Amino acid sequence: MFNNLPKKIQLTEVGPRDGFQNVKTFIPTGDKIAIIEGLIESGLTTLEITSFVSPKAIPQMADAAQICAAILGKYDGKINASALVPNLRGAQLAWDAGIREITCVVSVTAEHNKANVNRTHEESVQELVRMREALPDMNMRVDLATVFACPFVGWVKPEAVAAVTEKIAKTGIKKFVLCDTIGVATPDRVYNLTKFMKSTFPDFEFSLHLHDTRGVGMVNMMAGIMAGVDSFETSVGGLGGCPFAPGAAGNTPTEDVVNMLTDMGITSGVDLNRLLQVVALIKDNVDEPLNSHMAKAKIYDCFCPRQ
Repeated sequence: MFNNLPKKIQLTEVGPRDGFQNVKTFIPTGDKIAIIEGLIESGLTTLEITSFVSPKAIPQMADAAQICAAILGKYDGKINASALVPNLRGAQLAWDAGIREITCVVSVTAEHNKANVNRTHEESVQELVRMREALPDMNMRVDLATVFACPFVGWVKPEAVAAVTEKIAKTGIKKFVLCDTIGVATPDRVYNLTKFMKSTFPDFEFSLHLHDTRGVGMVNMMAGIMAGVDSFETSVGGLGGCPFAPGAAGNTPTEDVVNMLTDMGITSGVDLNRLLQVVALIKDNVDEPLNSHMAKAKIYDCFCPRQ
């Protein structure tokens, strides 16, 4: 069962966006920059560093341009930095700030799409088209929300995920993230959906974004790995969760994932000890409880690296 594991897993750190957006107390911009720099110095090279949304809707992201100026000014060309945007205006602001890859969210269920971005599926696709036409050199990926279940309608069938993907694919986008928005997925559902999507769209790139709301985030991650996925989104400290999905708090913690992968002999490129220093920094500067095990667990230095 474990003979064909990948030698390397690509982690995308979404804490600075997905993690911070739910924190009610404003995190000083300097602290955000220090945390992001710490994440990069720990070995994380692919990060979603902010979101260009209305500061009235999410005040925590009001300093998006400042974050980009500081991080891209220091690490441009050394990292893959992206930002979430809800519309063309946000995409244009991201481009002006130096961002060259954006994330857009489309929910598989119409009900959650309306609650999250106040659009129908058709309107979401039209907005994607507008962004691609206005910014042809911008790389785009789509986070497919509620691919396993929706807080308003319940379980979601794989065929429904494929149908929405097909609509979006007509815009030319081929990079997707399958998101367990409310954190109720189980390993069998993760494995089956991932296999289904990879076989239905063999030329597309799929990542997984798995919440740990019910404590099965890493189990689900292993199911994804066994289904052939080698790219995952995680959040330092386990921070985050969809603000429009009640009870969905808690992303799979980056440090827990790095610890597991390291002990399994799978490379992530991340130094766990340096990452835990960032976790400590977050504890001291972010007014939000952390949901990770490695934030509390002892590191045993008596074990030799796996041969």
